[in-house]
Amino acid sequence: MADRRLLLSAAASTAAGAVLAGCGFELRRAPQLPFRTLHLAGFKPTSPMGDALRRALASAAGTRVVEAATQAEAILEVHADGQEKSVVAFTSAGQVREIQLRARLIFRVRTPADKELIPRTEILQTRDMSYNERDALAKEQEEQLLYRAMQDDIAMQVLRRLAAVKP
Repeated sequence: MADRRLLLSAAASTAAGAVLAGCGFELRRAPQLPFRTLHLAGFKPTSPMGDALRRALASAAGTRVVEAATQAEAILEVHADGQEKSVVAFTSAGQVREIQLRARLIFRVRTPADKELIPRTEILQTRDMSYNERDALAKEQEEQLLYRAMQDDIAMQVLRRLAAVKP
């Protein structure tokens, strides 16, 4: 009896696996980049966006970041990298009620011979955040988490665009 249950459960799990494999379901992986080496130019040394992009590139198998542009197959030039914050709504008493956070990256990708692979491109992420003066410390931490999530999202968008390049 126990052998029969074991056999039935094994058959059911195999059938479920076959159904999922047949539908094309696959976990998202880091994109495969067409470059073995990449140089990041224009980032400030303490740029959080540069750090997010380096983390994302570390997950891409077969591609490494090099320090010298002459050693790279492609150069990612950053023209602008920044974070912005603006007040969107006030209460009737004039206190801040909602804030909009923005993370922006403007870049282009070229070869060391100056052949343009990706023209000047802007990626902008925005998030709205409620605000209450009583929770200022918690809202500051939430703001930092939102900026980090936006930077990670932008980094993954850059990787997907790099993966689509035909060198």
